[in-house]
Amino acid sequence: MQTNTIAKENTPPAKKKSTYSPQKIRVLTVTALLGAVAGVIQFLEFAVPLMPGFIKMDLSDFPALIASFSLGPVSGVAVAFIKNLIKLFTTTTGGVGELSNFILSAIFVLPAGLIYKHKKTRGGAVLAAFVGAFAMAAMSFFTNYFVVYPVFTKFMPMEAIIKAYTVILPSANTLPKALLIFNVPFTFIKGLLNVAVTFLLYKPLSPILKGKKH
Repeated sequence: MQTNTIAKENTPPAKKKSTYSPQKIRVLTVTALLGAVAGVIQFLEFAVPLMPGFIKMDLSDFPALIASFSLGPVSGVAVAFIKNLIKLFTTTTGGVGELSNFILSAIFVLPAGLIYKHKKTRGGAVLAAFVGAFAMAAMSFFTNYFVVYPVFTKFMPMEAIIKAYTVILPSANTLPKALLIFNVPFTFIKGLLNVAVTFLLYKPLSPILKGKKH
């Protein structure tokens, strides 16, 4: 009995498995890199015709959608968070615009990633992307109405905001009408453009992002 006890005491403790496997480290690293890329792209915004000058187009959501498809929806949301964290350093809205952008981006890539996770086909990817774009467009009405434009009125009177819309279309003479006629379709088109870029880049980038050889 004493010999067995001594043997047990001299047995080295079993090594605990590392929480951070190479695969997890790769996911974290790639997520951070895609977030940084999205953050840079977000600064390349540009005005579009037939829209008020304060509404800008950018294609910074496609890195988040690529992350959501290749690494999972959590990574997609993380990329959306990182890009807005970067933009926060140059914010002109006290962080409210970035918060709204994060909410919309997350609503875009989260359902898309969840659908694609359970239906990994080209048809599943198309369905996932369209559902995400539609959800983002629908939610943009509420984020703009309740979050973004109330902050904008601290810098620009609501009358001036509405005038920017009515100059283009006189019937857009209330904020709900302006959002439904301009912002919601614009956000949907923005989502579709990000989807198009994602579909162009996803196949060649997927093996690299997942750490697989061609």
